[in-house]
Amino acid sequence: MSQKRVLTGITTSGTPHLGNYVGAIRPAVEASLTGEFESFFFLADYHALIKAQDPDLVHQSTLEIAAAWLALGLDPDRVTFYRQSDIPEIPELTWLLTCMTAKGLMNRAHAYKGAVQVNIEAGEDEDNAINMGLFSYPILMAADILMFNAHQIPVGKDQIQHVEMARDIAQRFNHHYGEHFVLPAAQVDEDVAILQGLDGRKMSKSYGNTIPLFLTEKQLKKHINKIKTNLLEPGEPKDPDSSALFQIWKAFATESQTAEMRREFANGIAWGEAKRQLFELVNEQLLEPREKYMQLLENPAQVEDVLVRGAVKARKESTLLIKKLRSAVGIRPLG
Repeated sequence: MSQKRVLTGITTSGTPHLGNYVGAIRPAVEASLTGEFESFFFLADYHALIKAQDPDLVHQSTLEIAAAWLALGLDPDRVTFYRQSDIPEIPELTWLLTCMTAKGLMNRAHAYKGAVQVNIEAGEDEDNAINMGLFSYPILMAADILMFNAHQIPVGKDQIQHVEMARDIAQRFNHHYGEHFVLPAAQVDEDVAILQGLDGRKMSKSYGNTIPLFLTEKQLKKHINKIKTNLLEPGEPKDPDSSALFQIWKAFATESQTAEMRREFANGIAWGEAKRQLFELVNEQLLEPREKYMQLLENPAQVEDVLVRGAVKARKESTLLIKKLRSAVGIRPLG
């Protein structure tokens, strides 16, 4: 394995939005085209089942997210692009790792602790509505990473802990059974934009404040018009740094376009005019990908074909590793 490996998972529990695009998809696709490292991208449909128990939603989201990545320039011939559930070795590895993972480590996972805290504050039993998927999903995430011995895992700050847990689990397994896993590191890009949503909070499906990525022009305009602004009149100077609208502008604009809009804010541009210009900027960049995305949604078999080919590529590695690991833990032929 000469090149460094980078691995990114995308949970299939909703429709991709502008925040996903500028925060994850665009930088990942750009990085994958440099050829500097081997890139692994997967649709985390097992992860989706922890929160999304609507089968149609998970199925539709898988199509939409795969189509979005392909429409935005991901080249399946240059990367390994697969669906998590197409790699049966991943759940098998999850079990091998589960047997090496201290329960105390899982007790410290942020998502689990957060869910317990919500229950306590609501006066409920602390484990109310918490399933084992939520409790042990850092182990599944560790299996995703360790299955392909990825070196770098691009994540947001909220996911650093899970990569560190994967590292701990790998170290423990290596110590017990011999050196099988590369120890992964979290890669946090401070320059990647985190967009605010329509209400000024972080753009997130859980807040329901997103601008979906491939809306029709009419719908995109409608959503941009809903971005929360203050009551300053046209002609009154406005602060770009506290404006969700300016922040989205900055994520799509060139440096000179950003400087120009900053001047417009100082000159008191009307909010309606700023929104009109933002719509035109975003719409122009999404015209071509939107067309490709719509074509792919109408041809799910084409997307399926890409994912199946990706799984064949991925399984060349996963079957070899699981064979070695089975032998290492003592699951091997008797003869």
